[in-house]
Amino acid sequence: QVRLVESGGGLVQAGESLRLSCVASGTISSIAAMGWYRQVPGNQREFLATITSTSITKYSDSVEGRFTISRDFAKNTVYLQMDSLKPEDTAVYICHASLRQRAFTPARDYWGQGTQVTVSS
Repeated sequence: QVRLVESGGGLVQAGESLRLSCVASGTISSIAAMGWYRQVPGNQREFLATITSTSITKYSDSVEGRFTISRDFAKNTVYLQMDSLKPEDTAVYICHASLRQRAFTPARDYWGQGTQVTVSS
């Protein structure tokens, strides 16, 4: 079993910052990539950022320059530093991991339950 648990969400005012964390636990052989998505009720899940096992990062245009993804390999943890938050950033933020539970098997996608971020104007 694999679990992804997010934390760090909350209510902030526009212009403020938040730092999200996501810890992967369970039977894990290796993690190829971890990342963040967000979803607003009624909308599709939106990709935000990802970081690979070699620390290559990729961002969506909507957050590049404001959000920073980082990873602690030893702790199987990924972070999302969110600065200059806007009301339109309000959403449920969901952690993603592409990982192998056993060596020499295909990587699979796993998702957390999400953490709510609300930005007031």
